[in-house]
Formats: sequence, C-alpha cells, structure tokens
Amino acid sequence: MDKGGTPYSKRSSADPAAALAERMFQNMVGALELFTVYLGERLGLYQALDADGPATSIELADRTRTTERYVREWLEHHAASGLLEVDDPAADPPARRYRLPPAYVPVLADPDDLRYQAFSGIEIVRAGRWLPQVAEAFRTGGAPPALPWEPEGRAEYNRATFLNLLGKQWLPAVTDVHRRLRSDPPARVADLACGAGWSSIAMAQAYPRVMVDGFDLDPDVVAAARRNADQARVSDRVTFTVSDATGPGVSGRFDLVTILEGLHDMTRPADALRVARSMLVPSGSVLIAEERVEDEFTAPASDLERYHYGWSVISCLPAVMGDPQTAATGAVLRPATLRRFAREAGYRNVDVLPLETQTWRLYRLTP
Repeated sequence: MDKGGTPYSKRSSADPAAALAERMFQNMVGALELFTVYLGERLGLYQALDADGPATSIELADRTRTTERYVREWLEHHAASGLLEVDDPAADPPARRYRLPPAYVPVLADPDDLRYQAFSGIEIVRAGRWLPQVAEAFRTGGAPPALPWEPEGRAEYNRATFLNLLGKQWLPAVTDVHRRLRSDPPARVADLACGAGWSSIAMAQAYPRVMVDGFDLDPDVVAAARRNADQARVSDRVTFTVSDATGPGVSGRFDLVTILEGLHDMTRPADALRVARSMLVPSGSVLIAEERVEDEFTAPASDLERYHYGWSVISCLPAVMGDPQTAATGAVLRPATLRRFAREAGYRNVDVLPLETQTWRLYRLTP
C-alpha cells in the first residue's frame, strides 16, 4: 500500500491501540474520499453522469472538458468505493462504462435536495487550506488571515435546508409570525449573516408580500447572494448589503430579524443580538438557528457533538479570535450560553421552538 503501510482495518480491535490505529486509517480513507468528492463537484462529473447517463472515461472527459486519464482514475476510485457502478470491471479500462446510481443522485448531484452532501468536499478542502495559519494562531493567539474567496468559493451547504424548510415548515409553525408575513402592509425581514442569500430568497419565495434585507460582512458572499436572488427572480424584493451585524450599516425597522447558523460565528454575539433587538417593531421577534449541541459538556460524546467540535477547532473559533473583545464562542453554542447572550442584549423571552432538525436547534427571542 503506497504511503499507507498495513491496512489497519485488518487488525484486531481487541487492543485499544490497534483500535485507535484502525480508526485513524478509516479517517484517512474518508478524508481522501471527500477530496475526490470535491473534484467530482468542482468539475461537474456527478452532474454530467446524472444528466447524460452512463459514460466511459473517454465520454465523461469529453462531456466535462477534462483529461481522460485523470477522469479514469477518479471513476475507478469511485467504483472501488461504491459511489459509482461499473458495467464490466474486467473490461479494458477505457471501455468500462460507469453510472451514478439513481439512489445517490440526491446526495451527489442535486443541490436542492435535503440529502445533498457533495458540498462536504468543498467544505473540507476550504478548511484544510488554512490549517497552517490556524496552527500558527494556536501559538500566537489572534486569528489566521481570512481565506480568499477563490478557488473554491464557499459551499452553499444550507441552500436545500432553507429552500425546503425555512418558509415551508419552520416559519409557518410560528403562528403569529406566519400571519404577519402573509398580511398587509408588507412585512419587512432583516436576515443577518445571510451568507449566499438562500435564507432571504426562501423567505421571499414563501411569502410573496415580504421585503427582505440581507446583511453579511463578506463582499464576495454578498455578490453571490445578489446573483442567486437574480436567478431566483426575487431581487425586486430582496436586497443585500455588505455590513457587520453590529455595524452602522445594519439599520431599519423590521417585523422579523433572523440569524440562521451565524450567531456563533460573530465575535460579539450579545452586541449583534442587541442590534437585532433595536431593529424590531414593537410586535417583532428574532429567530435564531444554532447547532444542536448537548446542554452540557460530555466526554466521550456523540458523533454529532464531535462533528460540531471539529468545525469549531478548525474553523469557527479561529475565525473570531482576531477581535480583542471577542466572546470566542466557537461552534458549540449551548442553550445556556445563548440565553446569557440574550439577557445581556435585553431580551425577556428566549423560547426553544419545537422545530429541531438533525443538526440545528431553533430559538425565538422577544424583547
């Protein structure tokens, strides 16, 4: 095995050290698989197999304007990994025909499906790019320099969740908010830390009367949000502004303010909640979506808790460490901590909504 040594998966797990070695080996297999998923997503290989059907390496390279030898290795890896099917493994390599199983299309080729996960390749590659700078930040304090937008851009990992759930299930479940968003005069919504705009777009699509103002501090992601709103044909009711959630550019009076999976990424979350409160009309409220983590620290923890902690170590915490007054929250924002931030910001009520998703918990804050 090139660079891998003996496959740990063949060793006994009775010995704790051997079991941990096996775990590291399996982690390596998974990480390498995500890197190949990155290539499949970036190069349009999944979409080409889905749209135009099974292909040989020559045909797929022609469809995607890529190099056949690279594509052949990618196809063989994916077939060996069970991500693709191959008609005749014994055939001459260039003659082998590969197909994307229909059951895998939602996960690998359809970004509007709730089960879509090919964005994970983008996420892991982007996070890996700044690990040397994160390691240096561990030594010196502060934050690593911000990653440039290119070459990956940002994975739109919440797109399907917002388009399928936010305006169709979550907001309708909050009866008075739902009623206001449907009524006249048209309601105004502020979407703080809006990212690529899919939450703003989803609310505008679900509620044809509302006006949505999205705010994000990243100029590149705001540019992407504007493009997405244009393509979704809601740019007449959805606008995006480059502004920090605690900055002077965030202003207006709104019936609803949303911060969806963004509060833990803010250096001063209590200040952001205070600004959000100041933007509300008297009957308004704030909707927060945050990671669904345990109420208390637990060790060892569930896979979901490990997942959130992993992102916290390599991405979410480093991103907020550059502010001398940072709250240094990290991704593991527990309910008690969120309630403390809300109290500091002047809210009287913090309600956990009965709308938990697989990875998120939703809160409603009212003054």
